[in-house]
Amino acid sequence: SLLAKKLSDLLPEPLDVVFFVNSGSEANDLALRLARAYKDSKLPYRPNTQHNIITIDHAYHGHTLATLDVSPYKHRQGTEMRCPDYVRRVPYPDLYRGTHSGTSDEEEAAQKYASYVETACEELSSDGNSLSAFIMEGGMSVAGVILSPRSYVKRCVEAIHKAGAVYIADEVQTGFGRLGSCMWAFQYSNDGEVDEDGIVPDIVTVGKPFGNGMPLAAVVTNRRIASAFESLGVEYFNTFAGNPVCCASGLAMLDVLSKERLQQNALTVGNYLIELFRDVQSRHPIIGCIRGSGLFIGVELVKDGSLEPATKETSFMCSTLKVKYQVLTS
Repeated sequence: SLLAKKLSDLLPEPLDVVFFVNSGSEANDLALRLARAYKDSKLPYRPNTQHNIITIDHAYHGHTLATLDVSPYKHRQGTEMRCPDYVRRVPYPDLYRGTHSGTSDEEEAAQKYASYVETACEELSSDGNSLSAFIMEGGMSVAGVILSPRSYVKRCVEAIHKAGAVYIADEVQTGFGRLGSCMWAFQYSNDGEVDEDGIVPDIVTVGKPFGNGMPLAAVVTNRRIASAFESLGVEYFNTFAGNPVCCASGLAMLDVLSKERLQQNALTVGNYLIELFRDVQSRHPIIGCIRGSGLFIGVELVKDGSLEPATKETSFMCSTLKVKYQVLTS
């Protein structure tokens, strides 16, 4: 379809096979199925094979059972969900309050954080089972607006591919130019430039902004993975996915995105906002960290210059912004 062609044209080759779905959760759910199918196609049949997945701690990928399994953010809430045996959580690459936040050199931090993925690949590939996928948000939203240190994604993907698994880039919340400096968050590096190392995901998922409020999302992959999925003989069918009304919305969104140069606008407005926040930070030490890019920005409030979250103050500020200024924050 025209929409599929326009979407795939925004992604690097060989990502040219598009599956339409209704939501980001559905997209990530299907992406996990595609990854499992591809791994199955590379291995001799073995009953009860466990398809291991590596995910980032604090990540959120959706509300279906499969996506909840790979969403550690939900594992920490209530008693419904627990991290299943086939999912390996690795520390999130947070330079402010993460496991290696004391590392001043960004490249060194990237190496340290990526080492958890490298170790997981070795362990999960040598236990008699198989590693199917590494799923990651290029910009971790629910985790606190986390952008990984330079070369982190590249190191992780190299280890994943060496283990024969696939890299799923979850762009549901960060795709379509939100970061300003790049169209997709998997291309981002912390110096504000598009990554030139040639990182190409095996599967990309998009959602939220795709339909501009309409239920439209998609999974984009290469023909090698799509063919492996097709060879299993269980077709993918979705009653309302790719319906004409939602596709019209998607086409309109892509048209406005291009004509009104919204990616550049995100960068310009985002840089202006960050500049203003930094001015406020110079006068109010409760602001511990300002991070992000474009219109993907996080402002972290802390107590007395420490790393202790200023929970009550944050709640008060969010409520005031909502009631007094009609500004919604999360």
